[in-house]
Amino acid sequence: MEQAGAEQAGPRGRLSLRALCRAIREDVIQGVHRPGSRLTEEAMAARYGVSRVPVREALRTLEAEGFVRSRPYAGIVVVELDEAEAEDLLEVRALLEPLGAGRAALRRTPEQLGRLKELLSLGRAAIEDGRADEVARLNSRFHETIAAASGSRTLSRLVTQLSRKIAWVYSVDLPRRAEDSWREHEEIVAAVERGDPEAAREVVARHIAAARSSYRRRAPGPAGESA
Repeated sequence: MEQAGAEQAGPRGRLSLRALCRAIREDVIQGVHRPGSRLTEEAMAARYGVSRVPVREALRTLEAEGFVRSRPYAGIVVVELDEAEAEDLLEVRALLEPLGAGRAALRRTPEQLGRLKELLSLGRAAIEDGRADEVARLNSRFHETIAAASGSRTLSRLVTQLSRKIAWVYSVDLPRRAEDSWREHEEIVAAVERGDPEAAREVVARHIAAARSSYRRRAPGPAGESA
């Protein structure tokens, strides 16, 4: 995983734009900044220990990614993810990720396979320790690594962008399905290690379908808020 601490070290204003974007994004995903809440440059600069200029740039990036939006007379507010967008994201994921897994079974490197196995161990440890936020981050990293192993930079970029929004959709429901999810991750890695593209595509499709079904069975409420 990326070491945010190294990027965040230093005096006020030295936090990199990439690290600042990630920090704000993760706080949105984890519900620190609630849907509909207003994000002012002054408050965000104080929270993250930077000046207002990088906050302004970070919020522009997050607006382009769909996490925040600018509203007349209200400024920047956190987007409220509705059911239609959530379903759209899940449908796109169901098309992209099995394709990536099939390619990964044929193209993965030994280093990428080792990284996937490492992520399995880290995920299991995080579940046992009850570190739900870490489980969510490792889940995203796992799927991004599968996409990277596909050998397609285009597919990898798309899955990485998508995984950030998927983590938001599943921000509360993921820990409830964590045990099953990581068992399915083990099946995915086994298929990739065997070099079996059909099995890899099939198990990823089943994995995504199970997660999607769990999301639809959650208690009524806004996307990413109900458990």
